[in-house]
Amino acid sequence: MATIDLRTEIREFLSTRRARITPEEAGLPAYGGNRRVKGLRREEVAMLAGVSVDYYVRMERGSLAGASESVLDALAAALRLDEAERTHLFALARESGARSTRRKRTAPTSVPAVIQQMLDAMTDGAAWVRNGRHDILAMNQLARALYSPVLADPRRPANTTRFVYLSPEAREFFVDYERIANDAAAMLRLEAGRNPHDKALIELVGELSTRSELFRERWASHDVQFHRSGRKRLRHPAVGQLDLDFESMELSSAPGLQLNIYTAPAGSPTADALKLLASWAATSRGTTARTRVPGRRDPQRPW
Repeated sequence: MATIDLRTEIREFLSTRRARITPEEAGLPAYGGNRRVKGLRREEVAMLAGVSVDYYVRMERGSLAGASESVLDALAAALRLDEAERTHLFALARESGARSTRRKRTAPTSVPAVIQQMLDAMTDGAAWVRNGRHDILAMNQLARALYSPVLADPRRPANTTRFVYLSPEAREFFVDYERIANDAAAMLRLEAGRNPHDKALIELVGELSTRSELFRERWASHDVQFHRSGRKRLRHPAVGQLDLDFESMELSSAPGLQLNIYTAPAGSPTADALKLLASWAATSRGTTARTRVPGRRDPQRPW
């Protein structure tokens, strides 16, 4: 994959969102008989959005340049887009409206020293920072122990989505593997809309598309989503299953970076397992690189 084609992205995103809505769901008469398209017709979307059919057809063919915020809002409402999908639509419109001198932004590849300092101060939870490509850029000691299977790949920076789709250990590590795989592709698609000219992102999508049929299927859905909070269940090779609560938030002082924190309720089996893992990590710190958690190649340099 040499580039992410914005016109194709727009066309496929709008057509897949249109296909999932029935006339009945949109409050339109079904008229009976056989419909030749799945979901809404283009003219039905145009009517719901309050634009001409020709204008909507141009948009679905990949031309969002010049579309006003009010038109995009109306289109998002007509297609019943959620917050992540609406954000994606606006990002695609913004990027398609860029001039020939497009901003070729790239995701950050390092963190300021103060952020690593902050991570190291967190001792009761596993905390780590990633960029939009899902490269792990910084971790605290507990996160390094927790994500040891992910860090076993010698390539740096370690990438969680590459682990999900290309590592045989991923299905064992993530208890809810199918959901995790869906989430990973959807988050990466969201980043592709925000930053379609990131060369490293394009290369990652190309690698995953070439090597993973499952990724190709998930990528073709054009689903997008945020990843802000929830429950993640891991099966760690050293301490067994962990039922973790996670929070993810953007770092306002470092645009493009996301802080992830994993914790467990006090007194729960997972909290006890995290203490055991933290104890091991503290004990092994400073030992030779040959000492490791199962599945982890380099405990001293995890990212």
